[in-house]
Amino acid sequence: MSDGGRTGFFWHERCFWHDPGAIGVFSAPNEYLQPQAASESPESKRRLKNLLEVSGLIDELDVRKAPPASREDLARFHTGNYLDELEAGDLTRGGDAGECAPYTQGSLMAARQSAGLAIAAIEAVATGEVPNAYALCRPPGHHAEADRGRGFCLLGNIPVAVMRARALGQVRRVAILDWDVHHGNGQQSAFYDDPDVLTVSIHQAGNYPLDTGDFEELGKGAGYGANLNLPLPPGSGIGAYRYAMQELVLPAIGGFAPDLIVVACGYDACAKDPLGKMMLNSSAFAAMTKQLKALAERISEGKLVMIHEGGYSEGYVPLCGHAVIQSLSGSRISVPDPQNDEIAAWAYQSLQPYQRALIDSCREGWQRAAPL
Repeated sequence: MSDGGRTGFFWHERCFWHDPGAIGVFSAPNEYLQPQAASESPESKRRLKNLLEVSGLIDELDVRKAPPASREDLARFHTGNYLDELEAGDLTRGGDAGECAPYTQGSLMAARQSAGLAIAAIEAVATGEVPNAYALCRPPGHHAEADRGRGFCLLGNIPVAVMRARALGQVRRVAILDWDVHHGNGQQSAFYDDPDVLTVSIHQAGNYPLDTGDFEELGKGAGYGANLNLPLPPGSGIGAYRYAMQELVLPAIGGFAPDLIVVACGYDACAKDPLGKMMLNSSAFAAMTKQLKALAERISEGKLVMIHEGGYSEGYVPLCGHAVIQSLSGSRISVPDPQNDEIAAWAYQSLQPYQRALIDSCREGWQRAAPL
């Protein structure tokens, strides 16, 4: 623990400079698509940073910068050929790093900086410099795979950081929870056969990527049972997420008993997101953070790291992020969310019978695969 016990907050201006190009919600422009700013823009993250400044919450945090990730750090997860291709593209005009992962000149340095923030946050918590941490990473990383970028992600921020921490002996067993509305395929692919890293993804079923995220993907070899997917149907809201956390996610992580919990903290499961169809409000994200913080205090000396991932509502992401960081830090500084109560009052926010049945089925299947 640090002497002050303040939550670490890791950010860097360079991350906001990544430019995917004028592609809107698409992976590339064409003659029938009028150019528009990319959905994965800096605004939601910059506005979160600004809101922390305006509310004064940032003054209660241990604010830190970090160096960009080195080639050696990146190579623990990514193939040499892929890193060579990124470097070559960065010297020309950019391109697509794989599948819907556009980038331009300068993007690679922003991505290395983003991975560097994740590295520094995990290291600071794992070594006890800070009790917990939040890394405001951009570009996101949870879709990137070893040999390609996917879904706006160029480098695997969490796999790179976790692999480094484990290689240096800073941590052994790690649980990664991905609550981004899209499947956390990057973490899954990175640790699919590793019994000492539990990867959990709660996401909208069949959204992105289309070829991953089913419950039946439980890991392989020694890692069988250490991968858990909970694909929820579109329209799942506060009640479904609350039940899923209580009945499946928290018991799974608690039973695994990790040394460190890492959250791929996307906000695109919020009700205002243009790329998701879920219905969470800022209070729901705060509640999940409090649950994880309490769990971490019981099983891992409070070691909890939040790594910012997706979330594409420029207006609403800052409110969700502020609520998470307030809960993580235990601060009394809050900001009013004018949409919070209205979203909570929407129809179908309560747990629906078919949602309960799906979650119960996944829990029973998980207990057979990896008894808690």
